[in-house]
Amino acid sequence: MKALITGASSGIGADMARVLSNEGIDLILVARRKGKLEKLAKELETNVQVIEMDISSTYNCMKLYNKVKKEDIDILINNAGFGLCDNFSDIKIDKELDMIDLNIKAVQTLTKLFLKDFKKKDQGYILNVASLAGFMPGPLMATYYATKAYVLNLSMAIYEELKKEESNVSISVLCPGPVDTEFNKVAKVNFAVKGLNSLEVAKYAINKMFKEKLIIIPSFKMKIIPFIIRFIPRKLLLKITYKIQMKKK
Repeated sequence: MKALITGASSGIGADMARVLSNEGIDLILVARRKGKLEKLAKELETNVQVIEMDISSTYNCMKLYNKVKKEDIDILINNAGFGLCDNFSDIKIDKELDMIDLNIKAVQTLTKLFLKDFKKKDQGYILNVASLAGFMPGPLMATYYATKAYVLNLSMAIYEELKKEESNVSISVLCPGPVDTEFNKVAKVNFAVKGLNSLEVAKYAINKMFKEKLIIIPSFKMKIIPFIIRFIPRKLLLKITYKIQMKKK
């Protein structure tokens, strides 16, 4: 088997590469930081191809696909993404649009391109990385939460289409709570609760992906959050979320 992982230079992406390599799966690792990818590749025992690329560009997503489409890829993991924390009106629009390009447009483009190939051979796994943020609005991280809601809902809709087609292609969406990665530094936040271990999240996600689980939420405490928020009035939920976000800043 062979897997392509975006955002593979650090965090969950790098740990997913380690988990898959330990299971004997060859890898194509994609990120902007070639040095980190090459360092990671040296750790791994399976065949690894490193591709330095910024996939926030739709053109580059197409370029990436055309570069690897003959590689007979079995697993696509859309992990690349980042967040920003501040009042919506204070975040620079160019940074927000970059986030939308990476968190949404790259996922949309690569999912569509590889899904078509997977459906032709009637096998394959897609794992899109969203967040618990996708289940609610997120004042002070408004755009980030919105991007993850997009990824979550897109993945669920595709899942149902595949089921109705009786396809053997599987799509899953990972929705972790706080994870101890570089995300915190980039978003300039400090989580109010201790983040989960990235490697443990990666192991859990890969295991559930192969079991064709639709929504993957590591940690029992995090699993109950989507259930609880169904019963919280919307305006109260906004106030609670705002207070939680303020603690991160």
